Amino acid sequence: MSYTQYPSLRERVVFISGGSSGIGAELVRAFAAQGSRVAFCGTKPEGGTTLIQELLDAGHARPYYEACDVRDIAALQAMLGRVAQQWGSIRVLVNNAGRDDRHSLDELTPEYWDNCLNINLRHQVFATQTVARQARAAGARASIINMGSISWMRGRPNLIGYTASKAAISGMTRTLARELGVDGIRVNALVPGAIVTERQTALWRNPEEDQRFIDLQCLKFRLDSSHVARSTLFLASDDSDGITGQNLIIDAGLAQVSVAG
Repeated sequence: MSYTQYPSLRERVVFISGGSSGIGAELVRAFAAQGSRVAFCGTKPEGGTTLIQELLDAGHARPYYEACDVRDIAALQAMLGRVAQQWGSIRVLVNNAGRDDRHSLDELTPEYWDNCLNINLRHQVFATQTVARQARAAGARASIINMGSISWMRGRPNLIGYTASKAAISGMTRTLARELGVDGIRVNALVPGAIVTERQTALWRNPEEDQRFIDLQCLKFRLDSSHVARSTLFLASDDSDGITGQNLIIDAGLAQVSVAG
């Protein structure tokens, strides 16, 4: 996959959470191809090792990788500090980590609910806090990109913990854009629709499901991680330096259909 080249991203320090698989892994590839200094974390060390070797084989610089569970805020913030110590302040933060586990309302417990929010929402706030402090201390501008989802817009059933988190990301993004704008820190959200990933393919994808999404979308093809990566690069680059507080939907027109399912 080739991407538009953004000169402003060359040598820029980028951190991506949940980068060892799925959309996150494609984001790592995309920023590595820009010549960025890419750091990422994930809970799948074998995926991180494989991705690093893939990038080295392609002639890209070695990324910084650590296995980290983003639910551990102290560990996450300490890792962000180590990245900055090695390369300088993080200029692009992509809060990508998340998991769309299915669950009914009757199955919920307070512990399960808290875990959903910790996986999908809480780490985004505290990673942003850390990177904003780094940027202020360095007197540098930064772009923070939060990963949302159209699932809450469509009222997807059996996902209340996930959809509550993703709806909150939209509000959080607008608030933080206002709060951090004075420091030259932009905050935007990407809101993907039905994206084909390894996880979706392994757990839920089949020809009938593919056709159902295509029928509901305005554009008649399945989206994949590269569609998300293209928009992420744009929001990270100086080409989007007048854009903040926005929710950019990447769904081939799916959210225009007010049908749960």
